[in-house]
Amino acid sequence: MPEIHGNTEGVRRTMLQEMEMLYDLEIESGIYVSEDLASLLGVYTARLNREVSVYIGRNGEIVDISIGGSGTVPLTDFRLRRNQRRLSCIRCIHTHPNGNPELSDIDLSAMRSLRLDSICALGVTEEGRINGASAAFLGEMVKGEYETRLFGPVSLRKLPQEDWLAEIQRSEELVAKDEDDETAEAEERAILVGMESEESLSELSRLAETAGARVMQKLLQKRDKPDGATYIGSGKAQELSLLCQNLDADVVIFDDELTGIQNRNLEDILHLKVIDRTTLILDIFAQRAQSSEGKLQVELAQLTYQGTRLIGQGLVLSRLAGGIGTRGPGESKLEINRRRIRERITQVRRELEQLENQRKLRRRTREKNRVPIVALVGYTNAGKSTLLNRISGSEVYVKDQLFATLDSVARLVQPKSGSKFLLVDTVGFIRKLPHSLVNAFHSTLEEVKLADALIVVSDASSPDCMSQREVVLDVVADLGASETPVIEVLNKCDSIAVPPVIAGAVQISAKTGSGIDSLLSAIDAVISKLHQMVCLRVPYSKQSLVASLHEIGAVQEEKYLDDATLVSALLSDEQQKAIARKYGEDIFDGDLSAFEDDKAADGGEE
Repeated sequence: MPEIHGNTEGVRRTMLQEMEMLYDLEIESGIYVSEDLASLLGVYTARLNREVSVYIGRNGEIVDISIGGSGTVPLTDFRLRRNQRRLSCIRCIHTHPNGNPELSDIDLSAMRSLRLDSICALGVTEEGRINGASAAFLGEMVKGEYETRLFGPVSLRKLPQEDWLAEIQRSEELVAKDEDDETAEAEERAILVGMESEESLSELSRLAETAGARVMQKLLQKRDKPDGATYIGSGKAQELSLLCQNLDADVVIFDDELTGIQNRNLEDILHLKVIDRTTLILDIFAQRAQSSEGKLQVELAQLTYQGTRLIGQGLVLSRLAGGIGTRGPGESKLEINRRRIRERITQVRRELEQLENQRKLRRRTREKNRVPIVALVGYTNAGKSTLLNRISGSEVYVKDQLFATLDSVARLVQPKSGSKFLLVDTVGFIRKLPHSLVNAFHSTLEEVKLADALIVVSDASSPDCMSQREVVLDVVADLGASETPVIEVLNKCDSIAVPPVIAGAVQISAKTGSGIDSLLSAIDAVISKLHQMVCLRVPYSKQSLVASLHEIGAVQEEKYLDDATLVSALLSDEQQKAIARKYGEDIFDGDLSAFEDDKAADGGEE
């Protein structure tokens, strides 16, 4: 049974149970508010001497009931339409215990900010009788604010039910006329709050825009440490509440992880959806995930993070509208209790284990063939995917936005000169990368740990290039790959006059192709150190070995003798040991100088 919300302190449980029966009432088609419902609201208002409100959906279903004080009742943002700029598909009917059926300025302000279909006030006498009703509807936009159209007061029996419902449709048309639907559908109006630095707040702004928000204002609060109750302090939170009202904000995004208590307290003060940096990043990942594994990994991260913070998810869990912070495979899962969340986490982990087993099989095949693995790592939007496309000739999705690539992509590269290798694109790193995300994506990020070499891609055009590089190197170290050979790359050098100084870095432009040959040479030099050039004398009775060497791309040159094939090949220590075990040590009796002699002879003939 749905609960009664609001100020229920001091109300007997039997009364609450009686009021909960209102949820079973359905308002008939063509009726704005039924006399039965209005009369019952009048009775409960008189008995409690408090305001009572009900939210009614357009299908006539009562979706929320709340108790307020003697003068006000809390009006929660309970939209049934995802587009935050359109009408909510909810009309609010609430009572005034003082017998005044006229709507207050607070009522009208709430209707505008919550985009209610309509708001109606019922005047209630001390005896519980309804002595009149007034209704308001949104009108045209004037100087950035919707006008309100007022009707009443009228007696309950003379209430123009169908006419007031028609006014809702008229409001819908007026709002639609003044809103750019395409932009409105994609954007939520956000205020950003942080206390670290302008640099971190600017990055949060890019994250918010990537998630589909329109940043209205950024607020940097200088404090030695976050306030345990509200992160920014109660006084600053009250100032923020006024700012949110003035800017008609939909969401407030904080630049650090919030505790459940902080989240709940802030929502109580701001009366808006509050999310933190981690939730925002998880939301972006939810939008970007394409593969089944990626979607499961995002869901696991969402469930793990939000499961311990249900106490702070008041407004986020109360709205069916969705939006930033509530998207993705785990969206509906956040509204269930902790027990069911734990069950879902177990199920997701089981499915990920199955996918991980498949990944291990592919990895073993890769190790058997021993094609060198080179992993692209770097800050988000550093140009890794563009570089992958440039080197491999593939067409991986590329866009100038944060986390454009989420799922790992691997492409086999065979340069015109040099050894072939497998180039792996990985998810971009970022400051304060959520721990739940790292844990959920451990199998994907393991590609970094198992790579033979890393290409650290830095955005030379970014003013934060060096600090971003440090973030990447820190994450690489956390993943246990600090000993892996590194090739430093400065990308986007075509868009800057003087690139940053990184010792030994290859300067390139993945967009234009400048410097790519130098990068391939650097990759080949690293791979060459991982493998040794050896010469094998393969009898014709063991020609299967030559075929195997060709399959793994190890063969550099061949020379045919009377009784054997002489093969020069690039092999790792492990590959050499495996060949010796299978074919014997004497298979390596060939002499590399034979190929040098042939080259010298060819040069003499010329």
